[in-house]
Amino acid sequence: MSTTFVSPIDKLWPTERPMLRNVALVLFGTLLLYASAKVQVPFWPVPMTMQTAVVVLIGMAYGWRLGAATVVAYLAEGAVGLPVFVGTPERGIGLAYMVGPTGGYLLGFVAAAAIAGWIVQGGHGLARMALAVTGGILAIFVVGVAWLSVLIGFDNAIVHGVLPFLPSEIAKILFAIAVGVGMFRLRRQA
Repeated sequence: MSTTFVSPIDKLWPTERPMLRNVALVLFGTLLLYASAKVQVPFWPVPMTMQTAVVVLIGMAYGWRLGAATVVAYLAEGAVGLPVFVGTPERGIGLAYMVGPTGGYLLGFVAAAAIAGWIVQGGHGLARMALAVTGGILAIFVVGVAWLSVLIGFDNAIVHGVLPFLPSEIAKILFAIAVGVGMFRLRRQA
């Protein structure tokens, strides 16, 4: 017997007009991604943004389809020149920025939201949340390093595109797991 996945958003905001709700959610999600790119937390060895955590949380909250669509909308905003990414407009905007060193990580956001959303469809326990968050963030780094390797070589991509971010990513993984568990507990209570 198969059951239909009900995302936390479906449970907290049921509607007869899902298209209007989904447009509002996509806009809200792109605003969260924008804010998470612009607010930096001092962290060693590089400042931390909350983008990777927000990406996987959007996927888990919205479900894989709407989560991925939200990230695609965010990328489209950036592609047309809105300064929504980390370091924009100072380091460029639009497609020129997106094909730079961070382009692969941005593309990995789509995979991360879809993976995180897809994994939580099968359950909402702590192990499933940990798998969703970790799997989503790993997807970001796999796609990011693949692209960065084209630009600067694999060894340099690891040294500059992974290692400096490990401490902050571990912190964000723990944070996103805790928020994810809380989000699904709230859904059960609604």
